[in-house]
Amino acid sequence: MNTGIIGVALAVLLAAQMVWAAEPINTSWRGNLAIKGYDSVAYFTENRAVKGVKAHQLEWRGANWRFASAGNLELFRQSPEKYAPAYGGYCAWAVSNDALAPIDPQQFTVLDGRLFLNYNAAVQKKWLPEKEERIRLADENWPGLVEEW
Repeated sequence: MNTGIIGVALAVLLAAQMVWAAEPINTSWRGNLAIKGYDSVAYFTENRAVKGVKAHQLEWRGANWRFASAGNLELFRQSPEKYAPAYGGYCAWAVSNDALAPIDPQQFTVLDGRLFLNYNAAVQKKWLPEKEERIRLADENWPGLVEEW
């Protein structure tokens, strides 16, 4: 057995685990779904929340991502960081307040090429007029929240 290959394989696995630990993805308990099964690409291409389907699913960063079409799945496969939501898909308002909270996939903002999700419509209403400041705060808080996670 070649111990060099095993060592490289273990290093790759550890690096992958560190990436997942550094960038947790908010998933549902059922099915390990990112964004509760919604298509992250559709937020950008259609500016609306669209349910993904199991037939167009892939695993990325330890979560299952679903898409409404094979084309959207392929766009995500080519550039997952471009289409993945900010803050691992946790509520951006909560992250701006140095906390983690789940999201309602219908409550979203696409701004400057980033997808931000919110907990519910009431939080979204607070988020919208302050989104630039909230993003600044969330960007500052996110690394610390990740370390606590």
